[in-house]
Amino acid sequence: MVFTSIIFVKFFLVLLAVLALCRTRYCRQLAILLASIVFYGYWNIWYLLLLATPSVIDYWCAVRISRIQDGSRRKFWLTTSIVSNLGLLGYFKYANFFLENLAKLTGREIPAFHILLPVGISFYTFKTMSYTIDVYRGHIAPCESWWRYAMFVTFFPELVAGPIVRASVFLPQMSRSLRPSWPRAYVGLQLVALGFSKKLLVADRLAIFVDAVFAHPTVYSSGTVWSAVIAYALQIYCDFSGYSDIAIGISRIIGFDLPENFNMPYSSLSITEFWRRWHITLSQWLRDYLYIPLGGNRKGKLRTYVNLTITMLLGGLWHGASWTFVAWGALHGVALAAHKLWLDNSKREPGECLVL
Repeated sequence: MVFTSIIFVKFFLVLLAVLALCRTRYCRQLAILLASIVFYGYWNIWYLLLLATPSVIDYWCAVRISRIQDGSRRKFWLTTSIVSNLGLLGYFKYANFFLENLAKLTGREIPAFHILLPVGISFYTFKTMSYTIDVYRGHIAPCESWWRYAMFVTFFPELVAGPIVRASVFLPQMSRSLRPSWPRAYVGLQLVALGFSKKLLVADRLAIFVDAVFAHPTVYSSGTVWSAVIAYALQIYCDFSGYSDIAIGISRIIGFDLPENFNMPYSSLSITEFWRRWHITLSQWLRDYLYIPLGGNRKGKLRTYVNLTITMLLGGLWHGASWTFVAWGALHGVALAAHKLWLDNSKREPGECLVL
């Protein structure tokens, strides 16, 4: 079910009624967990088995990491977590992409797998990976309760399209009462209304024009095509940020504060500032779990530019399994590297990490 559907509105109203009737925080947490299971299972009930996999593996790996002092064994459990997550993501999202390109390279006919891409897999694999990495780094303590960790993994407002919420942000909030209150509902409803407006009144309306022009660009004038390109930029912003606003709003209503995900990115003065404002939680994830482990800006200027390009190239591939997304990511990586080079040479800012 999608946020802008009638079935979701009914689903959410029932959840609010249940939360209001629950007498304890424990019951409300279980209600949210069960609601998240119903929400995700509505797409395809078999997806629940896939969602349960990181909920079990990463919980267990984090527990083992926290209880072991030996460095090599801790790395083994961290590697197990990362490989399991990337293995799931790689199979369901990239297996056919790999096979198609292998067939082109070898000139052989290789049958594709009949794989249905699970909804939100890119988001919750990143979320669960960050949990075990943070436990390994000592940034957070492991969650002692499996079902509370499962609630973190399956939390339905941000399960499908973000924001990518880290355990260090989400788990401490589970000590709240989670009883619906008017002050939180007032703010949350404003965000939900804003998100609905962006999605239904702007993004969906622009999509009608954009899709028509993009489907047959040669029959339209150059001015119309350029108008469609500009409209598409506005469409994807209102689509993505609208969903984030709704997710943040409904989370606020039921007691959780999610991080901001978009901050007027099209008002940015540079590509670097743009990526600090666009899909903020993804940008921060790429910075903390990919760019910095690659070396960040700690190994010289040339390596910094390479790391920027690699980070954004892989970020592009995360968005979709096609060479178009790879090229898009590489283009943004080169642009970030070029901007960093310009800043270094002009000495307008200190030589700190400016990525994302």
